[in-house]
Amino acid sequence: MTASDPNRPIRAALLGAGYIADWHAGAIKATPGVELVAVCDRSEAAAEALAQTYGITAYSDLDAMLAADVADAVHILTPPQTHRALAETCLRGGVHVVVEKPVALSGQETREIADIAEETGRVFAAGHNFMGTPGYQRLKNRLEAGAIGRVAAAEINWHFPLAPLRSGPFGLWLLQEPKNLLLELGPHLFAFAVDLFGDLDVHHVALSKPVAIPGDTDRPQGFRILASAGDISVTINLSLVETKDDRSMTLHGSTATARYDYAHDVLVVDGDNAADIVANPFLRQMGLAGQHLREGVVNGVRQLVSLNRKSPYGLSFAGLAGAFYAAIRSGRPLDARFDGGSAVKVMTAIDAAIALLPKADKKPKPASRAKPKPTVLIIGGTGFIGRALTRKWVAKGRDVRVLSRGQTGPFDDIADHVELFGAALTDPEQLAAAFDGIEIAYHLGKSMDATWEAALKNDVEVTETIARAANAAGVTRFVYTGTIASYDMSDPEATITEASDFGDMETRNIYACSKAECEARLLELHRKHDLPLVIARPGIVVGQGGPLQHWGIGRWHGAGAVRIWGAGKHILPFVLNDDVADALILMAEEDAAIGESFNLVGDPMLSARDYFDAIAARLGARIKVRPSQLAVLYGTATVKFWLKKHVFRRGGLTNPSLADWQSRAHFSPFDNDRPKRLLGWQPEPRRDAFLTKAVDEADLLGF
Repeated sequence: MTASDPNRPIRAALLGAGYIADWHAGAIKATPGVELVAVCDRSEAAAEALAQTYGITAYSDLDAMLAADVADAVHILTPPQTHRALAETCLRGGVHVVVEKPVALSGQETREIADIAEETGRVFAAGHNFMGTPGYQRLKNRLEAGAIGRVAAAEINWHFPLAPLRSGPFGLWLLQEPKNLLLELGPHLFAFAVDLFGDLDVHHVALSKPVAIPGDTDRPQGFRILASAGDISVTINLSLVETKDDRSMTLHGSTATARYDYAHDVLVVDGDNAADIVANPFLRQMGLAGQHLREGVVNGVRQLVSLNRKSPYGLSFAGLAGAFYAAIRSGRPLDARFDGGSAVKVMTAIDAAIALLPKADKKPKPASRAKPKPTVLIIGGTGFIGRALTRKWVAKGRDVRVLSRGQTGPFDDIADHVELFGAALTDPEQLAAAFDGIEIAYHLGKSMDATWEAALKNDVEVTETIARAANAAGVTRFVYTGTIASYDMSDPEATITEASDFGDMETRNIYACSKAECEARLLELHRKHDLPLVIARPGIVVGQGGPLQHWGIGRWHGAGAVRIWGAGKHILPFVLNDDVADALILMAEEDAAIGESFNLVGDPMLSARDYFDAIAARLGARIKVRPSQLAVLYGTATVKFWLKKHVFRRGGLTNPSLADWQSRAHFSPFDNDRPKRLLGWQPEPRRDAFLTKAVDEADLLGF
């Protein structure tokens, strides 16, 4: 491997435009001598949205990007099953690679990537980012200096909620097999053990807290792995239920115990001292307090001055990027924390753990294997509302076609009545095939975009395309789910009905604006082209499969603390998921619904504080609830917006108004008479029955 030209910036590109891409982009831009130049994703819309944010070039074809010779290094951020092939394409295409974890699906695949990197003379870095934090390097320095003594045992923990296990989407690669959970999360933990202690021998794997995946088998939410590295006993714990965030490691040494919280970059070393037996307890605790104070001040100041760009998570990616590009620049070997040899050891140890997993139960089979003959199409059918709607239609005797990216989903037990169908929502020909034989169509999908331009392309234009395809197919009903968030709900004295206007949308959040614009264009299609349209606007939807950390109620700070929007004493527009599904079916069956809209909110009964009191009383989990000053939140957001736009030069951003922030509190009450009167809808009116479904049976905590 030769060093790169020190006078020319190293050009970096992203392969994959999902959630993690933004963190890699931030790390690249923070690395001196490196220039972020391009992003590539099979979804042209996703690539263009990210490209607009960072002012870079968008590609939808990897071969085209490599042929254009625009990048020296590529960060591979695609689904894990694609990593091995894409890494080879990139390495043989002449670029260096960072590969997100899991680097591959096995130790053998990882070794193949490392061998190709050596053959081509390119740098291959494993995306084990948590080893890039400053605190981890300080821990290693303490260990190497003997300040912890000889380590006898280590515990490495990942206690952090994984919401998709309980609320979906269940078609994710992550949930397709039990081993995928270990492949996805294990690399962080095994990488620490390998880096600190060397090769791991895995002795035992125990699973706990199974959760039922709809239509499939159980998935474990707890893993306990016993291993060793020489004389060192290593315990690896994963807990994915709704739990206090504890992502940490503890080293038990002959001189001291070191605890490193890698999620928050906090290192505390608890050692003995030689003080008098009376003074010892006091000095010990004061020493620990001093360390905690130092860690708190350093992290607080660091995040404040960087606008959270130097959060522990952000720093972890910066450390990974810094080591990767330093190796490219200098021509020297990559830091062993991230190199191919370590990656092979990590994935080989995970292979050993997977081999010890208990055999999973076979998936349940439907009563018959008849091929579905769908007359109902649901876009968004694997989501929270969509799953309930799909099952209710099947129970009513209709077969359903669910548009899905994958060929697995939460309907294996009723596979003779549910067809999973892959189609690009931007492709009229594929949509025409999706609508073949369909009488009733639902568009429950949404697009969460960071800019208005992206929302217009990914949400509004896509919705229009879907509606035109539905109309061309001659559907008898097209049901679209908007959102009550499009209303201005900032005035407690204004009761909202379907006749209420959305008001001025120019200063509202992008999601509310995008949904409102979708409604406007669909209504235009209804008026001009007789689209048999019905619009549904669900409230705060709760029930089985819904999340504990519902952002319609407040801003969550982990599973144990929430800052509710406003004081939390006014009634919120809660509604049960089953009731929403019932209303959506009535909209398809009632002719009077065509051309109408319906706000689907339950009968008024609970405030935010009532809801959390019910969780405490019924589940024994007292969540820390704090009110929020919405004017303060607006002011803080305004400062952040100004800094991002003018200091960090981020494009396409918006700054919602104070009224928009106040609207998040749902101050305005709703009148739900219209769906009751026109549809015959009957949402659950009994408080105790409502709470039974919303809390007791909702599996909010995962166990």
